[in-house]
Amino acid sequence: MNPHNPAKNPPLPPEPDEDYDDTNDAFDTDDYSVDEALIESGEDTPSPARKIAPTTRGRGLRSQSTTDDEEEEDSGPSKTKIKKQMHELRDLGKELTELSKDQVAQLDLPENLRDAIREMKNINSFGAQRRQIQYIGKLMRDVDPAPILAKLDAWKGKSQNHTAYMHQLERWRDRLLENDGALTELLAAYPQADAQRLRSLIRNAQKERELQKPPKNYREIFQVLREILPEPV
Repeated sequence: MNPHNPAKNPPLPPEPDEDYDDTNDAFDTDDYSVDEALIESGEDTPSPARKIAPTTRGRGLRSQSTTDDEEEEDSGPSKTKIKKQMHELRDLGKELTELSKDQVAQLDLPENLRDAIREMKNINSFGAQRRQIQYIGKLMRDVDPAPILAKLDAWKGKSQNHTAYMHQLERWRDRLLENDGALTELLAAYPQADAQRLRSLIRNAQKERELQKPPKNYREIFQVLREILPEPV
């Protein structure tokens, strides 16, 4: 054998890289998205049977762009963030099921999400309700939550103002029944009020309280006050 003949002496295989780790060759987590069903059930381990091509995160609460290097360096927190965003979307979907039919109609929602919200109102079983909420949360991933959140905040602000207004009327009513000078103060602030009608209602409401009769005049005073004091816009 000629040691200098390259045809008879094939090159030796390259030395293995000491830093190479083949433990993940069978399942490369970078090629898999987090298993959504396991996330919703509280498990963080993705299923290798469900291989999904990498995609962008989506919009709204899920809009979080990361580079491949960042995902490789810090894949744990990335999964945690995705799980948190999914939970937020599910909670937002649950809040939508508590709105009135008219409020839901004012939101820009896809038809399948509207149907799911409508169906939720017909479900009585706790387990079925929980599954429906999970389904609604899944549908929420295809919706931009920003305009929905803005609309909900506007409604909440209006609701708080309305509650404060109703409390103001209640305080006026109590003052009218307990303090004779309250009517004079009310008429000075709102001269368009019917003084004679108010005096009659106050007198009858006081008698109702003394005789423990149904508060018919007491409730009517509240309605008259609503006509006198306009609700802030």
